[in-house]
This record gives sequence, structure tokens and C-alpha cells, in this order.
Amino acid sequence: MKISTELIGSIPRPVYLQQAMTAFSSGQLNAQELGKLADKATKETIQELEKLGSPILSDGEQSKPSFVTYPLQGLQTLASDGVVIPFADSHTRQLPKLTAGPFHYTTFANSYLHKAQEFSSLPIKQAVISCSAISLLYPQEGIDGYSRDQFLADLVNDAEADIRTCLNSGAYKVQIDFTEARLAIKLDPSKQLLAAFIDLNNQVLNRFSPEEKQKIGIHSCPGGDHDSTHSADIPYSELLPLLFSLEAGNFYLEYAAETDKKAVLNAIKQSIRPNQRVFLGVTNVLDPRVETPEEIRDLILEAADVIPIQQLGTTDDCGFSPFGDDTSTAREIAFAKIRARLEGTKLAEQAITA
Repeated sequence: MKISTELIGSIPRPVYLQQAMTAFSSGQLNAQELGKLADKATKETIQELEKLGSPILSDGEQSKPSFVTYPLQGLQTLASDGVVIPFADSHTRQLPKLTAGPFHYTTFANSYLHKAQEFSSLPIKQAVISCSAISLLYPQEGIDGYSRDQFLADLVNDAEADIRTCLNSGAYKVQIDFTEARLAIKLDPSKQLLAAFIDLNNQVLNRFSPEEKQKIGIHSCPGGDHDSTHSADIPYSELLPLLFSLEAGNFYLEYAAETDKKAVLNAIKQSIRPNQRVFLGVTNVLDPRVETPEEIRDLILEAADVIPIQQLGTTDDCGFSPFGDDTSTAREIAFAKIRARLEGTKLAEQAITA
């Protein structure tokens, strides 16, 4: 029995690229020079994943400033005082705020896919940001001459285009990063905010055929950044019944770092639909210790006792560096954890078929 295994997406950038990104942000490096170094890092990342034997590749998000803000690069109608997201270790991230309409993406994710495809003929997966995350850019006070409804209509159109252009460009799968799902419950325990996020994302997903939906996935986790999270205190049992109502064929969930794994498995079993597959994170990206393949095998076998094996896959808990300036995880450790996931998944396959 083959068990699908895929990475989430981001890999820590090499030091030379981190330094170049810092120099670019301070005006000491031009975009062309930064682009050359990002291409170099992308090529090296893909080559390393191929050496590990990863059946599915990604560009490691080497050239993205972050997993959430890539559609906004160069957009002039933004202010810096948007929504603040607090993390458990007291650090924060702040989104920009839209100041004028109409809103349109300045960068689509298929540009990253095209670059990655230059370096490999193996299947490549592409991550995109959720429509609901970008919806947080619209200010509570509104924008003169550009209503929230107009903004959301423009946003849904561009979010669809972000996914569709990747599919049309040959992406193996398109993964929607929906890390604000658990955070939505933390901010609004009534779950009205989460329900609104689900509805908005389904407005995008329902524009795709059943066959296309099988190539679209949802990644949800408690939002890892600098080895901390923003919503790990929200149990999956509160999230999963609504999460699996998203019209997608694949779901990528944190699992290795969850403290009550039986509860997670039972919540998945009660919520997953027959045409959906869940990829469980089997490596904890916030812990520098590299799991052994045997530990990962045992996690998978435990899950296979609850979830039908044909609906089960493996992944990492999250991306290893969702923000370009997050240097909390060493690049070498990320690749070692990916190797352990690949080997542990093979061990589980052998144990199940023995």
C-alpha cells in the first residue's frame, strides 16, 4: 500500500539569501541582484529535495517575502498599520492595510512555479495564500468609494486566478495556506468568524470542477513563526467539523506537535468526507530534534488504525520558514526532518503490506 507524502512548502533560506533580502529591504541591493540569488537558492533547494528522494517537490518558497504577503509585492495602496497577530512567546506580526481600491494581486504564485519547473521535471506542488487571510487587509473603517463587497468580489476573482493559473501551468497540487483557521476561533469563540472565512474560501473553491478540487489542498496549523504559534491552545475538535466543509480534496494538518493525538484522529474520523485525504504532519517543525524514521512509522501506523489508509498521507507540521526573516530553524535540520519523513513513510508502507 502506497502512502502519499508531500512537504508543506517553505524551507529555510540559505544565509546568502537571507542577507540579500535584508540588503534589498534597506535599499542596498537591487531587485535584479536579489532575483539572481533567489533563483540560485531555488535551484539548490530543488536539487537537495531530489537527492533526498522526495517524490513531490516545491521551490521551498525561497523568493517569497512571506507565505502571506507575496501577492502584495510592490502594491502602493497599503499602509503599515493593519491587523496585528500575537504569538504565544509575545512577538507579533502585523499585516498591511489597504488604503484605496481597486485591489488586485501584483504577483501570482504561478510565477514561482514556472521558475521551479526550470530546475526539475519531477512533480512540483505550489502553495498559495487563502482568500480569507488577504481579506484581513480591508480596514474596519472602510475605504471611500470602494466598499467591502467590491473588495471581496475583486479578491475572490484574483484568488481563483492564483489557483487556476498554477493548475493550468502543470502544478502537481495547489495548497491553500489557511493558517488563520484556529486563530479565528481564538478571536471569536462563537465561530462566526471561522464560518465567514470558510464561506469566503468556498466561494473560490466552488469555481473549480470536482476533478480540479482533487488537486487542491488546504493547509491548517496553529501558525508557526520563530518557534512559536498563535493558536495552539485551540483544540482540533473545535476546528475540524467546519474545516472539512471546505470544498477541497486534500487537507494538510499539524499532528506531530499535538499533545492529544487520539483526540485529533477521532476528530478527523468524524469529519472527513469519503472523497477527501488527510496528510498528517509527522515532523515537528518547532522542535530542532530530528525524529527517527521508526518514530514516524509508529505515528503513521497509529493513525492508520483510525483513518482508512487510502485517505491517509504524511507531511510536515508546517512550512519550516513561512516568513523570509524567520531563521529559527537551520536549513540542514529541515532537510534532515524531510529525510526522516520519507524514510518513516516507507517503513510504514512496508509494515502495512507485510
